[in-house]
Parts: sequence; C-alpha cells; structure tokens
Amino acid sequence: MNNLLLNLSIPAWKPLLTALALPPVPLLLGMLLGAAALRRRPTLGWTLLLAGAAGLWLGSTVAAGEWLQQRLQPPPPLAEADLRALSAGRADSAIVVLGAGSEAYAPEYRGPNLPPLAMERLRYALWLARRTGLPVAFSGGTGHAANSGPPEAEVAAAIAKRDFGQPLKWTETRSRDTRENAVASVALMRQAGVTRIVLVTHGWHMRRSQRAFEQAIAAGGGGMALLPAPMGLAHSGQPPLLRWLPSVAGFERSRLAVREMLGLLTGA
Repeated sequence: MNNLLLNLSIPAWKPLLTALALPPVPLLLGMLLGAAALRRRPTLGWTLLLAGAAGLWLGSTVAAGEWLQQRLQPPPPLAEADLRALSAGRADSAIVVLGAGSEAYAPEYRGPNLPPLAMERLRYALWLARRTGLPVAFSGGTGHAANSGPPEAEVAAAIAKRDFGQPLKWTETRSRDTRENAVASVALMRQAGVTRIVLVTHGWHMRRSQRAFEQAIAAGGGGMALLPAPMGLAHSGQPPLLRWLPSVAGFERSRLAVREMLGLLTGA
C-alpha cells in the first residue's frame, strides 16, 4: 500500500487513509450500519451495535492497549553490558533517534516544540549519549499531515542544545515517515563513516523501524550493523480494576499499536 501511494504520487493521502482505518472510525461505522439494519435485520443490527460498543470499551482500556503493544514483540532494552560495549567501541557508532511529529507553535515557548512522544525519544537518546559518549542524529522533517513549521529535527536540535546542553551532531530534515527516516538516516550515516547505528524509538515502533532500516542498509550494499535501543517500555502500574476501565491513556496505547500493525501489513 505504501509503495502504491508513492507510485501514484499521492503520499499526502496517507494521514487521511490512516485515520479512517484506525479506531474509533471503523467501530463507529459498524455501529451506524447496525443502527440502520435494526428494523429489517434486527439480529445483524444488534450484533454490529454490541460488537462496536465492546470494541470501543476494550480498545480504550490500558489492559488491551498493553496487550496489543506486546503483540508487536518489542526487543528488550539495552543492558549495562551493551552500554559498556558501546562506550568501548564508539569510534564508528552513532545514535539515531526517530522523530514523532512536532508542534509548529507552542505559545508557552513562543515557538515550535516537540510533542510528548518525540520528547521521550530525544531524552532517552541524550541519556544514552551521556552514558556512552556516542554522537546523536535526529531524523525528522515535516510529516505528510503537517501544514507549517520548521522540520522536526531542527526543533529537536534547538531543544537538545537549549534545554539539555547537549548539541546534536547531525539533523536529517527531509524525511516524512518511518521509511524515509531510514533511507535518509542510513545515507547520512554512511557519509559520516558510521558503521553501527544505535536506533532509538518506542518499543511499539521498533519492529517496523528495524525493518525499514535493515532494508535501507541492504539497499545501500550492507556493511552496517543495527542495534535497537527501544524505550517507553514501562507498564502503567494501574490497579487491575482501573486497567479494564476506558481511559484516554488506554485508547492512545491501542490506537498506536493498531497503527503499527497496519504499517507492518502495508509495508509502510
């Protein structure tokens, strides 16, 4: 599907098609069809209505969201031994952190800002840099759904320097999605002489990111190693009862997981 949109020169449709395919839209459409069918086919109508309501409830729980994210099989976090090995062999290695969108204008900062997901990735990458001494690259331009604002990597570079006191070594500002992150970042790292990429993104996003980077490395002739450094792996820690009640946090977890599953299926 991703290649089809690119071949048709309509990649800007990706955000719209993604939004239509993600919850709650399919569930709400199913419930509307059920309501329309109640008079002529009550059994079908009630089945669609109840299935949609159950899907909305479950899909908005932290328990279901965490279960879905685990189905994406995130790799384990880097261990202390990994950090020591990176510190010892850092001459040819670099940390590449993937973007997750940006805010064109945050009034409280009087300028652009990174949303929570992107900030979490940047913070972990900078933490890794302090522990290992590795340089950091940030990959992110202006996404398909963005209308204005500077490239995400430029925003990240400003925050890293201003708020963390750790300037980024590289910024990749042209990519619009995970696949383009991989192609552009691998090319940038090759040019810099890097032969080992420490890839930072959320655990639920890592499987698709790894695939994209492995494909980009292979397309360029290989010769590079890829070490996944997932983050955002903590469980909610909520009491059992609350885990099965609908919440914004639960809905976000489920939606992100379903989005990644669709991306894996469609080759995005």
